[in-house]
This record gives sequence, C-alpha cells and structure tokens, in this order.
Amino acid sequence: MNTSTSASARTAIAPPTPWGAAPLRILMLHNHYQRPGGEDACFAAEAALLEAHGHEVVRFTQHNDAVTTMRATTLAAKTLWNREAYGELRRRIRASRPAVIHAHNLFPLISPAAYYAAAAEGVPVVQTIHNFRLFCVNAQFFRDGRPCEDCLGRSVPWPGIRHACYRGSVQQSAGVAALIATHRALGTWRRKVDVMVALNDFVRRKLIAGGVSAERIVVKPNFLLADPGAGDGLRDGYALFAGRLSPEKGVTTLVDSWPRVPGTLRLRIVGDGPVAAELSMRAAADRRIELLGQRTPLEVQELMRGAAAVIVPSKWYELMPLVVIEAFAAGTPVLAARVGALAELVDDGQNGGLFAPGDPNDLAARLVAMLSDEASYRRMRAAARAAFLARYTAAPNYAALMDIYARARGAGRTRSLISA
Repeated sequence: MNTSTSASARTAIAPPTPWGAAPLRILMLHNHYQRPGGEDACFAAEAALLEAHGHEVVRFTQHNDAVTTMRATTLAAKTLWNREAYGELRRRIRASRPAVIHAHNLFPLISPAAYYAAAAEGVPVVQTIHNFRLFCVNAQFFRDGRPCEDCLGRSVPWPGIRHACYRGSVQQSAGVAALIATHRALGTWRRKVDVMVALNDFVRRKLIAGGVSAERIVVKPNFLLADPGAGDGLRDGYALFAGRLSPEKGVTTLVDSWPRVPGTLRLRIVGDGPVAAELSMRAAADRRIELLGQRTPLEVQELMRGAAAVIVPSKWYELMPLVVIEAFAAGTPVLAARVGALAELVDDGQNGGLFAPGDPNDLAARLVAMLSDEASYRRMRAAARAAFLARYTAAPNYAALMDIYARARGAGRTRSLISA
C-alpha cells in the first residue's frame, strides 16, 4: 500500500540536511488497523518525510480487514508466526536490499517472523513502540477502568488471560499471551531488534521495567509533517475533544464535568465510538455540549485553531497522542489527565494544565482557572506553539531518524561480526 505526500505537506519539510549521508533504501513494515489511528498516521508521515529527503521507502503492509475472513485458529497461528509473511519478506529484502528495516505495527498479521526474516538476510531492524503489546495482552495497560500493570515483567502474562483482556475472550487472550511469552522466551526483541524507538521518556521507562535494555532504546516523538499555523483561540467560545469515543479515553468524565463549568463556554466533541450513543443522550440535556461526529483532518485542525483549549481526559496510558501535538501546533493549550505520558507532554501551568484522571470536579476547576487570567492564558498559547516548533516539526524528527538508522546499522554490523 503506497502513501502519498500532499504538496502542502512537502513545502513544510526542510531540504535534505547538508551533513546527511547518501540516500538510503528503507523497508517499512506496518499492519494497518481497521479503524485508522495514530499509528497509521505516524507510519505514513515518516515514510513521506524520508521520501521528501530523497530516500527510497519500500512499504510492506498488511490490513486487519483480512482477519474478518480467517478462522480463529488460523489467526492465532499467524499472530505467533506468519510463515507466508516470513517468506515474502525474505524475497522482498533480496530484491530491494534495504539499508535498514523500520517496523511500526506487526500485530497480528505480519508477526515477529519479520524480525527473523531481517536477521536471516543480515538487515538491521528498528522498531517504533506505539503500544505496550510486548508486555500486555490488550496492549494498553488498562483494565476495569484504570491503569493496570499486572503483566509487566512477567514471563507469561497470566493475569491477561484470567481477566480476558483481549476482546473479552479468554481464548483470544491466551493466543496473545502465547505470542508475548513465546517471543520473550526466544529473546526475539532482545536478539532481533537493534533499536527500539520510544515516543517519550515514560514509554522508555516502561520498556526498561519490562526487561528491554536501556542501551537499545532511543526516544523520538511523533511529529506533524506540515505546520497548520497558530489560531487565535476563544474565537467562538468553546473547548474541544477530538478522538475515539471509548471508555479509556475518559470522554464521559469530560461530559460529567461540564455542568460544573460556569458561563456559556461550549464543549465540542469530535469522533465516534462505543460510547457515542450514551454521550448523545447526555448532550441532549445540556445545549452547551455539541457532538460533531467524525470530521476530516483539515476540519479538526480548524476547530483546534479556534478552540480555547483542547481537553485530553484519558484514563489509560496514552503513549504519544497526536491530538496534543496538533493542539500545540495551533497554539492551543491542552488540559490533560495527569496519567502516563500526558503528565510529561503537558507542562502544567505553562503550555496547558493537568487534572486528576477520572475527576470531573478537578477537570472543571482547572479549566476555569486556565481561562480566568487572560494574560496568563495568552502566555500559555505562546508556550504551546513554542513547544511544537521546538520538538514536533519535521526537521528535528528527520535528523533523529537518520541518527537512529545509523545506530541500527552500526549495531547490525557488530552483531554480524560477533556471529561470523
């Protein structure tokens, strides 16, 4: 599956850096989700960024639409080791001879067999960590409405099976647990992955706690390929939520908070998901709450530019939500739950605010405080925009990718010499 880059996005990318090495050929791997999300966007953005700098990107992808026609036993076997993907990858590597393989999501159809195909052909591997699948059956560290780390560090994630953490099924959870336990025992991530990319320090700490060597981890955030430009805020008097309408996203906490927010400030909610019907009924009782459904990325950008604040009330460990980066790009402060990486991404009182997760009273109080002092609020908007320009634009991310690939290639050469 090919991903194109829009003309406007290309104009926002800096030209190749003069210190950069000769163009590389990178084989990028990704298993697309049925519902597109942040991981799909990151895969597309990094591929487009590399191509804009003259590198050749060869894509190897699968799509989760295929699982709907598979028997459960077939899917479980492919998740553990996809023999067809292994063979096809070896053929693709021989044909293209990439300098490095960069994997994003391999679950469930590409499988860890991809690492072994790379090793067999002598190509170094970079793996970006987008979720906690290495340790957690549901990949979220989230159970019963709260963060859960019961399986972190375990050789076999038994609690994930006992609690049916994957799709509410003991059988399917056992299949994912087998994937985790088998490849942990084989040392797959330790022996076959040269560099793991953590999206922030929070994710890095969890990887180390799960047994990944700190020396193999590099921190590089997500980014925006194009700069949408800053907005003015307070233009139409609303706060914004944009994301999946699901329990772990905390959107019900947000709706619970709104009667506690005085005045006429509206809440606009963009997205769809399993709690949409419940939210629709709740919104009918408060005219200040508007459910806008799914919107295009350009529409969401415009809504962010005009919002007084973007609210991220997640209850689970968000790794690197693009909504935070997009808000900062618009110069819009972020009010986020103090949980997981959100507590690091948002500098409380500087480019936004933090509140106790799951607490509608604290959310409302923090939002009112954020908007009550106009001078302080304007400083927050400037700080949000500065954070974007410093960390989340294309140029520093391109430089970081080149350093990561150089590191992986060095590690791959060292491994080849040791095994020779």
